[in-house]
Amino acid sequence: MMISTRGRYALRVLAELAERAGNGYVPMKEIAECQGISLKYLERIIPVLSKNGIIEGLQGKGGGYRLVKPPEECRIGDILRLTEGDLAPIACLGHDAKPCERTFECRTYPMWAEFYRLVNDYFDGKTLADIIRTDTGPVQGKGPQEI
Repeated sequence: MMISTRGRYALRVLAELAERAGNGYVPMKEIAECQGISLKYLERIIPVLSKNGIIEGLQGKGGGYRLVKPPEECRIGDILRLTEGDLAPIACLGHDAKPCERTFECRTYPMWAEFYRLVNDYFDGKTLADIIRTDTGPVQGKGPQEI
């Protein structure tokens, strides 16, 4: 499973807004600059988040975007499912998948089903508040390949 740029950028945008929660609206241009995301790409992500009630926007002077709910109530799993679609590792586990006729005889299905459950449980157990906590971060001294 690979999380796309869209999902990763959405999380970065929302983390930026979570860090600024309670400080009013943040202009899209400022979010783009702070996160190193092109404004054009951000214009494709923001509407999805806004339409689904995660953020709200205000146009005009003093406008921008802000979180609708507190960071503690914004689950990472919900955000990723909005931006990525289903997090299923195989097609037959997808939300809109037709039942597979081999499910009961497939030796690998239980493994994929467990993996799918683990992924969803993990991301549903994390919130934006967890992302912005300063007492956690990358494993010191280890690159992504070593973790």
